[in-house]
Amino acid sequence: MIWVGSFKSLQSALHGPPFGAPLEVHTWLRSETGLISPFADWLMSLVARSGCVPGKEEFVDLALREAVSNAILHGNRMDPRKLVHVRCCCEGAKGVFIVVRDQGPGFDPNTVPNPLAVENLEAEHGRGIHLMKLAMDEVSFERGGTEVQIRKKSGNEEKTATQRIQKRIVRQSIRRPWPGVRAVELG
Repeated sequence: MIWVGSFKSLQSALHGPPFGAPLEVHTWLRSETGLISPFADWLMSLVARSGCVPGKEEFVDLALREAVSNAILHGNRMDPRKLVHVRCCCEGAKGVFIVVRDQGPGFDPNTVPNPLAVENLEAEHGRGIHLMKLAMDEVSFERGGTEVQIRKKSGNEEKTATQRIQKRIVRQSIRRPWPGVRAVELG
């Protein structure tokens, strides 16, 4: 099912009993910091109800909040006349894919200082991109830095032949460790 509309209009339309994936939402909100939490709570309730990333919702929530916050604060510079556009696709076994686009001038993500560098450890800002990369499986910046694309896999994806072979090799090496080594297979 595809839903298109402003956050305000969809917020009341999309509530109720659980539904399954696939789900696609195209929405937008004004650049007001007071909308970040209500928006993230609302969208994450849809993601949770779709069941596309079971047990991983908190990671998606963190990355979504950071992406929307960055779009409002840095991209649109809190100009309420500018909008933040969000597209969210929940695809069952494929997980969730979210695109957040602002109407700002963009930026070069390679120029963002490393938040783990000693000189940046006490900085009040500058950790959002790092947190998104830690929380999500894929993070990329497009359209000159005005768009961030984030993906979290469901964990139920079909394994590639290479991944299956690697897993088999790991299992074999765990079952037959070299002399003097005890191994325990973990989950």
